Amino acid sequence: MEDNVSQKEKEKAEEEMIEQAFQELLNDYLATKHRKRVEIITKAFNFANQAHKGIKRRSGEPYIMHPIAVAKIVCNEIGLGSTSICSALLHDVVEDTDYTVEDIENIFGPKIAQIVDGLTKISGGIFGDRASAQAENFKKLLLTMSDDIRVILIKIADRLHNMRTLGSMLPNKQYKIAGETLYIYAPLANRLGLYKIKTELENLSFRYEHPEEYREIEGKLAATATERDRLFKEFTAPIRAQLDKMGLKYRILARIKSIYSIWNKMQTKHVPFEEIYDLLAVRIIFEPRNMEEELNDCFDIYVSVSKIYKPHPDRLRDWVSHPKANGYQALHVTLMGNNGQWIEVQIRSERMNDVA
Repeated sequence: MEDNVSQKEKEKAEEEMIEQAFQELLNDYLATKHRKRVEIITKAFNFANQAHKGIKRRSGEPYIMHPIAVAKIVCNEIGLGSTSICSALLHDVVEDTDYTVEDIENIFGPKIAQIVDGLTKISGGIFGDRASAQAENFKKLLLTMSDDIRVILIKIADRLHNMRTLGSMLPNKQYKIAGETLYIYAPLANRLGLYKIKTELENLSFRYEHPEEYREIEGKLAATATERDRLFKEFTAPIRAQLDKMGLKYRILARIKSIYSIWNKMQTKHVPFEEIYDLLAVRIIFEPRNMEEELNDCFDIYVSVSKIYKPHPDRLRDWVSHPKANGYQALHVTLMGNNGQWIEVQIRSERMNDVA
């Protein structure tokens, strides 16, 4: 009898948790600039929730928590709209339940069905037994097969959530998924301009593939953090004074090199952690006086910071006049700090920062 009661309570608690997670997703979506298509998202959630009912993930939580988490990443971290959010909620239904793509099409229309179909096809392709030999082909397949880039974006979100929860997987599975993430998904994310996601995927993969080195670099970064903060404050103080004098609205952020890219540099340059000087980069993000002046403002800031600190002769990267292929715009300049260390400064307007 007691078992029944505790089972009921457990189910009720799970239902509440699922409902709350979905409410968070809806609130996130309503806070975006997209059309407010709450109805179809709710329909997709109810459908997926029903389809996955009673199924658990390895971690022990209800399966539906995974599609909700992927939908959240799609909404908050990639910035896609209701079609993608629905597709993310439904992305495992065809693969894991008896529903077919036709069912999805009848209920949700051709667009969502097409994306879910694309996602289902990809998932078979990569976890097959011959995955590594196929990895190169798979990369090509991904880029050609999907007529809709949203398939790849949702797939990257799916992988990001799997990487964030990789701890509950078996170690041999962890290793395989981490390797594949580094080899396929991180470069894809980079190509699509998802820089933050690329960095997190690299770091998570590295953490599972080389746990000792990861912890070691993490420890050294933590140990040198106060020193870096001091350096940042000292280095940016005269820059702030100059920008105030120019009457610009701006913010200055510190960017710390990611653990994976530090390790990567240690490998390629054959140097110890202590000899990596570009751990800290400084980002100046400003409001242009008006849109016509945006480029001029970038260069004005560059000229004025170069008067404060000596610029490195061959380290000016001008992606303002010639944006990168993925649309990235910024001016990167490397300056010599007072302590004799080179510090990269990235100058970009709020608009360029949004694009980035």
